Amino acid sequence: MAQDTARQSTPAPATPARALLPLVLPALAVGVAASLLLVLVDAAAEGLQDALWGALPDALGVGRYSVLWMLVVLTATGVLVGLVVWKAPGHAGPDPATMGLDAPVLPPLVLPGLLLATVLMLAGGPSLGPENPIIAVNVGLAYWLGRRLLPRMPGPVWPVLAEAATIGALFGTPVAAALLISEALAGRQSKGPLWDQVFAPLVAAAAGSMTATLAAHPSFDLGLPPFGRPDAGDVLAAMVIASAGALLTLGAVQAFPYVHGAFARLRHPMLMLPAGGLVLGLLGALGGHLTLFKGLAEVGELARDPDGWTAGEFATMTVVKLAALLVAASCGFRGGRIFPAVFVGAALGLTAHALVPAVHPAVGVAAGVLGALLAITRQGWVSLFVAAVLVSSPTVIALLCIASLPAWLLVTGRPQMQLREDGTSVR
Repeated sequence: MAQDTARQSTPAPATPARALLPLVLPALAVGVAASLLLVLVDAAAEGLQDALWGALPDALGVGRYSVLWMLVVLTATGVLVGLVVWKAPGHAGPDPATMGLDAPVLPPLVLPGLLLATVLMLAGGPSLGPENPIIAVNVGLAYWLGRRLLPRMPGPVWPVLAEAATIGALFGTPVAAALLISEALAGRQSKGPLWDQVFAPLVAAAAGSMTATLAAHPSFDLGLPPFGRPDAGDVLAAMVIASAGALLTLGAVQAFPYVHGAFARLRHPMLMLPAGGLVLGLLGALGGHLTLFKGLAEVGELARDPDGWTAGEFATMTVVKLAALLVAASCGFRGGRIFPAVFVGAALGLTAHALVPAVHPAVGVAAGVLGALLAITRQGWVSLFVAAVLVSSPTVIALLCIASLPAWLLVTGRPQMQLREDGTSVR
C-alpha cells in the first residue's frame, strides 16, 4: 500500500529542453500573426465606426447619437450581419452563444464570414467584444497552416498557441494567457511540470502582446485617482461591491437561455439579428451612447470623470449595458462577453462611489469588474487580473483577493453565460 502511494505521488518527469526548443519558432510565428490579425480587425472596425457614427451622420445633418440614428445604425447592423450569417459559407461559424474562449477548430472556408461579421458588429455598436471570434479565427488559421507547413508538429499544439497569442494581444500582456491556461490545466491530469506545459503558449502570448504593444499601444489603465493604503472600510466596500456585481450579472446569466430561446424561435438570421439590432437601438436610446460598442473606450471616458454623473445615471448605464450584452449575445451577433462585462462592473463601482463618496473610485471599479467577470466567465484568475490592471495599484490586489471569496461563493456551481447546442446553460 505504501509503495502504491509512493508511486502515485511521484511527480511526472520534466520535459527536456531539446523537446521544448523546437516549439519556440512556431510559437513566435503564431504570436506575431495572431496579433497582427487582431490589430487589422480593430483598425478596420474603427475606420468603419468613424464613418458610421461620424462622417455619415454629419453629412446627412443627423445627430451622431440621436435616437433616430442609433435605431437606424443598429438595425442596419443587424441586417448586414444577418446577411453574412445567412449567405456566407459556414454561416459565420457556430451559434456564438455556444462559444467561449476555448474555440473549436473551424474549417478555413468559415473564417472570412466570421471576420466580416465581427468587423460589422464592432463598428455598428452592439455590446460585444472581439475576443471569441478573433480567437476562433486565429485557432482555425493556425491549425490549418500549421498542419501543412509543419506536419510533424502535434495537431493539438496549434489551437493552444493561437489562443494564448490572441489573449496576450487582446490584453497587452502574456500574463492573462498564462493565468487562463494554468486554470484550464488545473482540472486535467498532470503531464509534467506546469511551466513545461505553458512554455510554448507563453512564448506565443509574449510575441502576441509585444506585437500588439508595438503596433497599437493598448492600455487597460483607466487613469483613476491613485489608491493609497487600504483600511477596513475599503475591505468592506470591495466585498459588498464584488458580491453585488456578481449577483446583478448572475441575473442576466440566468435569463440568457430564455432570451436566446426567444430569438431562436424567429428561426432565421434575417429576422433574429435585425430584431436584436432594433432592441439594442432602443436600449442605446435609453442608456446613451456610452452603452454602445464593446465598452473599453467608454469605460475610459467614465473613469476620466468619476464624479461627472449622478448615481442614477451610473445605475442606468449599468443596467442598460447588461441588458444590451444579454440581447447581443442572444440574437446571433458574433462577439465575446468579457469587454462589455468590464463596462457593467465599472459602471456599478462608480454607482457605489456616487452613492457613498467614501468608496474610492478605484476600489469600486475594480471590485465591480471582478464580480461581473466572475459571474460571466467563472475564470477566477483572469477576473482578478483584469480587475487589477484597470486601476494599476498594487495595493488593490489584496483587496480583490479578499473580495473574490464571497463573490465566488455566489457564482460557483451556477450557470455560465455560455450555452450547449441544446440551449441549456454550461455550468
